[in-house]
Amino acid sequence: MRNDSLIEKQLQNMRRDWDSRAKENARHYVATSRTDWTDEDFFASGEQAVREEILTDMINICQFKDPQSMRVLEIGCGAGRITRALANLFGEVHAVDISAEMVTEAQRALADRPNAHVYQNNGCDLRVLPPLEFDFAFSSIVFQHIPNRDIIENYVREVHRVLRPGALFKFGVQGHTLVQEIPEETWLGASFSQSQAEEMAHRCGFEPRYSHGAETQFFFLWFFKKPAPEL
Repeated sequence: MRNDSLIEKQLQNMRRDWDSRAKENARHYVATSRTDWTDEDFFASGEQAVREEILTDMINICQFKDPQSMRVLEIGCGAGRITRALANLFGEVHAVDISAEMVTEAQRALADRPNAHVYQNNGCDLRVLPPLEFDFAFSSIVFQHIPNRDIIENYVREVHRVLRPGALFKFGVQGHTLVQEIPEETWLGASFSQSQAEEMAHRCGFEPRYSHGAETQFFFLWFFKKPAPEL
């Protein structure tokens, strides 16, 4: 059952902690393998992530559309590492993050990418976005840090709202099912089993077509918005 006061407290904690992490070392907390990222290496790691997670999956993502004609959405852009790589591939990119400090870092990283737009949101919905329809939505290593399944599910429902019919939302969640929800936690996210993920998809109006990495930290899900009914 939803506990709105608990959710609001968790969102406040998430905003506070991610602002603090961004001030300390934004790039390290986005990609924890290093503490001394240079511009070149940091953005190259984003290009590598897009090669591995996007370019290998273009049939599902583009559905025969020209990438340059597509408008895409990223949930949890952090310091703009993947956002910049997405902007190099797709015609238009919109990205959100709960942290004002991270958004500032991302805007700096994207200053020379006029097709990329970054917004600070409230950490659970997409009301901050302009009234646009998106061709693809993506989120990588973001929901693994959200401590409440209700917050994650609200995001999924919001993505469904802004996607065009038939479009894909590809994203990762925490798949270690022994992980427990800890209300004060803002690093270790709430976990999903295969069945919990599929049930969430159906509640939010998606078709859960593929998955990879169940019972691991990097449990990726392919949720397709159902096509519009034929008249």
